[in-house]
Amino acid sequence: MPIALLPAAVSGLIIGSFLNVVAYRLPRKESLATPGSRCPHCKHPVRAYDNVPVLSWLLLRGRCRDCGEPVSKRYPVVEALTAALFAAIVAVHVEDDARLVLGIVLVAFLVPLTLIDIDLRLLPDRLMAPAAVLALVLGTALDPGGEIERLIAAGAAGTFFFVAWYVKPGGMGFGDVKLVAVLGLFLGRSVAVAVFTALIAGVLVGAVVMRRKGVAEGRKTAVAFGPFLALGGVVAVLAGEPLLDLYLDTF
Repeated sequence: MPIALLPAAVSGLIIGSFLNVVAYRLPRKESLATPGSRCPHCKHPVRAYDNVPVLSWLLLRGRCRDCGEPVSKRYPVVEALTAALFAAIVAVHVEDDARLVLGIVLVAFLVPLTLIDIDLRLLPDRLMAPAAVLALVLGTALDPGGEIERLIAAGAAGTFFFVAWYVKPGGMGFGDVKLVAVLGLFLGRSVAVAVFTALIAGVLVGAVVMRRKGVAEGRKTAVAFGPFLALGGVVAVLAGEPLLDLYLDTF
């Protein structure tokens, strides 16, 4: 297993670097392929040796080689986090190809979705649609016996959130409804863990906001819910089945 973690982490670093590009360019309807990486300040193309995930940022002390302007810490953080998540998924699901592949693909979509939702309060269909298609294709190919469960989970979770959105449209965006259905396609029954985690995290953050701003002002503060669903998705990928079994055995 330790041997498998290194390529997983390296792949996560490389893919994490690309996900930074996706998160910035996709909502702006820019090409993901061209032009190459460039400084957001001086627009100078980033040299290949300055584009090594995490390491280049550290060696350059977080600044552009050409203009000296700071480069956001978010880039290396996203790269390192993606690497850590990929390695963790391999460690947990090394003997289960279906969950391993579905987990890694799900995380690869959740990272840019989270960043875009934080920045723009938007969960683009240009990411959601291919995520749903890949979930169906990979799930059917790798675990055909579990596809019915995943479809039911997607329908149940999506319906639950649709009703909540319909009753109180301002409480969440319709993108959250679609995202939770996509989670169901990847996670199956473990989507329940994702939803529960997201709701608890949302309540805790809401409590912190109201404590800082006051109840009246805090209730008016808009907070993107996509990142909470993404957090729930990660928890479900890594520990969804054990947590669900523990709950069912206890109650």
